[in-house]
Amino acid sequence: MATAARWIDSETEAPLSVTSKRARIASVDIVRGAIMVLMALDHVRDYFTRLRIQPENLAQGSAPLFFTRWLTHFCAPGFSFLAGVGIGLSMNRGKPAGAMSRFLVVRGIWLIFLELVVTAIGWQFGFKLVPAFALVLWALGWSMIVMAALVHLPRGVVAAGAVVMIATHNLFDSVSPDSWGAFAPVWSILHVPGFAIPGKLLIAYPLIPWVAVMALGWSFAEVYKWDAARRRKFLLVTGAIVTVLFIVVRAINKYGDPLPWTPQRTAALTVSSFLNARKYPPSLDFLLMTLGPIFIALAVTEHARSRFAGWISIYGKVPMFYYVVHIFVLHAFAVAFAFIQGGELHQLNVVTDAASVPAWYGVSLPGVYLAWAIVVITMYPLCRWFARIKRERSDWWLSYM
Repeated sequence: MATAARWIDSETEAPLSVTSKRARIASVDIVRGAIMVLMALDHVRDYFTRLRIQPENLAQGSAPLFFTRWLTHFCAPGFSFLAGVGIGLSMNRGKPAGAMSRFLVVRGIWLIFLELVVTAIGWQFGFKLVPAFALVLWALGWSMIVMAALVHLPRGVVAAGAVVMIATHNLFDSVSPDSWGAFAPVWSILHVPGFAIPGKLLIAYPLIPWVAVMALGWSFAEVYKWDAARRRKFLLVTGAIVTVLFIVVRAINKYGDPLPWTPQRTAALTVSSFLNARKYPPSLDFLLMTLGPIFIALAVTEHARSRFAGWISIYGKVPMFYYVVHIFVLHAFAVAFAFIQGGELHQLNVVTDAASVPAWYGVSLPGVYLAWAIVVITMYPLCRWFARIKRERSDWWLSYM
């Protein structure tokens, strides 16, 4: 990002050695684009499936259903980590900490507004904003506000603190909000999902350890000052170590996740149980499982220049635009499909009122994948159009998109 008129996540650029200050780091766009595409799969499944069970429920579900959900587990860690990388890259190019702090506070407030108002309308196609659901944009927004203070500290100190928070926060899993007395809502906001304001504000994404993931990304931005070979080796080795560490910690089955894995009725479901780490809040196992492959992906795509890489990177160049718009697009498709399937118009409030979805509505898992492909393809020309606008213009309002 060359100026404060660019959203941090959508303007990650190349190292300082690159002559064009608007040159982009292809690997970041590609990995972020892949994350955006996978994210849509989870949301499309919510809106189109006829399977009324949670994919993590291995007693009732199937391995294909679980892995459809599991693939999307990389999205939230990727959002948070790469947002931190974007902050760090901007500061690598000389943006002062003070200016960055001001930008992050405004950006954080805007993301929280998008979460509680704009995307809420998209999820339900209505204006009932209470109860409010604090999801991923809520966590990203508050994390940016915290980062407004952390950017004034040495990156090594922040990195160490982030690692400690990620590694140790599961020690507090047994602490319930009730034990905080009058301050119970604080603990819900920080670590335990639930209503921070009874009946009015549901926290699905507590801030710990999402703040640490973004802070870790900010620290990792230092590697983009290195030459490409050194950076690629570091990302590969670090990613491999983190992935192996997940396998070891998960296999020990004593610490790292409040839900131990257990043998299941089939080998595929046993593997599913092993990978079924808790996301709300993300456990140590969950973050090791997802961040390790993300590091590896950043290394592997360092020199990717294929047509497919260029296609997928378009989504990664405009992640906020994609996120907000795809909610309205997939919901509109779902309403249209419900009319075709059952001859009735329904809002399909799967997020705010799942019980309102008609029993006859929905498709099998292959149908979900087809709907996913349609949504992603539909989003491509929209994202390409908006990416061109952001590349060619610097209007102040673009910072809000």
